[in-house]
Amino acid sequence: MQAAWFEKPGPAHDVLQVGEWDTPTPKANEVRVRLHASAVNPSDVKKRAGVQPAGLESGAVIPHSDGAGVIDAVGHGTSKARIGERVWVYQAQYQRRFGTAAQFVTLPAQCVVTLPKTISFEIGACLGIPAMTAHRAVFANGAVEGKTFLITGASGRVGYYALQWAKWEGAKVIATVGRGECAKEVSDAGADHVIDFRKQDVASRVMDLTDGAGVDQIVDVEFGVNLETSVKVLKTGGAITSYSSTQSPEPKLPFYPMMFRNITVRLVLVYNMPESAKRQATTHITEYLEHDRFIHRVAAIHPLEDIAKAHETIERGGSSGAVIVRIS
Repeated sequence: MQAAWFEKPGPAHDVLQVGEWDTPTPKANEVRVRLHASAVNPSDVKKRAGVQPAGLESGAVIPHSDGAGVIDAVGHGTSKARIGERVWVYQAQYQRRFGTAAQFVTLPAQCVVTLPKTISFEIGACLGIPAMTAHRAVFANGAVEGKTFLITGASGRVGYYALQWAKWEGAKVIATVGRGECAKEVSDAGADHVIDFRKQDVASRVMDLTDGAGVDQIVDVEFGVNLETSVKVLKTGGAITSYSSTQSPEPKLPFYPMMFRNITVRLVLVYNMPESAKRQATTHITEYLEHDRFIHRVAAIHPLEDIAKAHETIERGGSSGAVIVRIS
């Protein structure tokens, strides 16, 4: 099969190779997927660059966790009826060396989810990390209906799905963006109010928009940087669910202000969240896809031979939507 891989960490153009690789055979309780699209997520780029562990100590790595295609073979213990099923996949390169930047991937059957016929493979590849992280961040603290949410970085991959989850399930959504041109797309996706955090004081604006009451829950892209504001705008008993703190990786907690407000902090990592939460997320995603509720965004599509360009697109930042590698 054709695949992309790297044997050492480093810049995309220096370390990513494309060529022939042995086609895998599914083991017991696995399926093999003939992939047509693979998504590049920030975590994939960080693994390739050496910022996060990639598993290189065991040999070369085929990158990427997310993708979509068609099941073409199954291992013992998996129904042959799944052969021919259109699917999207997740966790392909979590604690494994061989991800979705290839024509074929084998995975545990539970990590391979039916993709409705109306949804393209490119869109299917968008779902794993962003949509499942967003689902957990929105729903981990219980019912959503009637609550007021603040979603920071709402134009990002996770934030964009999170605001749609929250809005469709009956919440009022206040969203922040860092670029003015993103305000309209965030508003079109369902946000009731959009705040440009570079031009407006977020805490003051949120309190104005809520008549001084504050918000019930924050879905946060930059926990450490935003923490002072978060404490100011959360209601007593409110919650922060955060999936990143890149700019402040070791934040200092204002313990007593948080305690006096009885604030709950929940950190979200899609890979090791409870299996029950993964099942809930994939079921809910399927429902939304079947009813065409999501707005999806694809910022760029590159062929497999240009995978380095796809990685560099993520590293440059500033693009709205997923970056996809198309696999012929």
